[in-house]
Amino acid sequence: MENIKKLHPISITIIIGTLFARMAMFMTIPFLAIYLTSVKGVSASFAGAIIGISSIVGLFGGFFGGYFSDRYGKEKMMKMSLLMWTFVFIGFATAESVWTFFLLNALNGLCRSFFEPSSRALLSQVTKQENKLLVFNLRYAAINVGAAIGPLVGLKIGASSSTTAFFVTSFVYFLYFILLVTLFSKYTIEKHSDASEHVTLRNAVTVLGNDRVFLFAVIGMILGITGYSQFNSTIPQYLSQYKDGVQLFSYLIVFNAITVLVVQYPVSRIGKHYSALTSIMLGIGAVALGLFGFGLFTAVPMLFVSMFVLTVGEVMMFSMTDIFIDQIAPKHMKGLYFGSMGFTAIGNAIGPWIGGLMLEHLGYGNQLLIFTLLALCTSIGFPVLLYVGRLIKATKRHIEYSL
Repeated sequence: MENIKKLHPISITIIIGTLFARMAMFMTIPFLAIYLTSVKGVSASFAGAIIGISSIVGLFGGFFGGYFSDRYGKEKMMKMSLLMWTFVFIGFATAESVWTFFLLNALNGLCRSFFEPSSRALLSQVTKQENKLLVFNLRYAAINVGAAIGPLVGLKIGASSSTTAFFVTSFVYFLYFILLVTLFSKYTIEKHSDASEHVTLRNAVTVLGNDRVFLFAVIGMILGITGYSQFNSTIPQYLSQYKDGVQLFSYLIVFNAITVLVVQYPVSRIGKHYSALTSIMLGIGAVALGLFGFGLFTAVPMLFVSMFVLTVGEVMMFSMTDIFIDQIAPKHMKGLYFGSMGFTAIGNAIGPWIGGLMLEHLGYGNQLLIFTLLALCTSIGFPVLLYVGRLIKATKRHIEYSL
């Protein structure tokens, strides 16, 4: 608690804002597909396209969002994104045409890809080195708590049968906008001495293209996320063959959420005593081991053990990614680097497709072969990141340790 009191008011506001904004987001967006298919009569494939367009826009938007935050200011990008988000959610609440929903969810992805890199870069800028591990872990916890509570609230207010809940989401984002406007007018954020070196778009592409540490880190993370994405795709499809398989998977989701909150603090100590990169590497190994467990075991208790191992890997990977990027990014290009990490979402795109192909062609009864192959694919990320560590040493890369 004493450490939290030492944090900059902007850091505390962003963390609390993240909690309520994510809660409001997960109160509505997870139910959008159900609303579109059951109320609007949209086909499952088109509903999937409407939901998926947000991620596709975010995949490429993150680079530009990060670049603009470095070029024009993090505060400006955050305020603009939140205000635009407010109107996007009002649009969801009043939309009638399915193509309107498609456009609005694309804008939703754009807002997120502009806001997220800016907020993380600002957190990095206003936080002292010794407090960065705490700040980024609090932000990660806020995201998970919001994602856990939001759907429960959405279920209570009928978000799957009506769009009126989007008015509530819009109101929360508008309050967040007003809060940041007030805060930014009260506190002056110092500009970096090299911030005057305005980065051109060409220069941004060149810097990232020549940064082998960053490029191989992205490749390693894509492989790790490819494995983790099976939790939301291949694993529930595989479990559907079990008696009460849907109920079993719902219990695994709850178990995953509880485990994330319980193990986050002790797991973060690994990053503190070793390095963020080491934690991410071990996380990828744990995700691969958890996937192998789903193929090896059929007894329900052992499936929960496998879920525990996979979840520990999830925390080790995702709670340390922001710290790692903060360490390797130049001070005046933090937004660009945070935004460009959005390319790791490729793993979320190809992972479910690969798992689905394996289930389709190898059969649900070949779970050991399927999950072994998925685990092997995931584990390739470990040596890739091991190479990243050697590159850092070989190039004598300056790392600002914040652990």
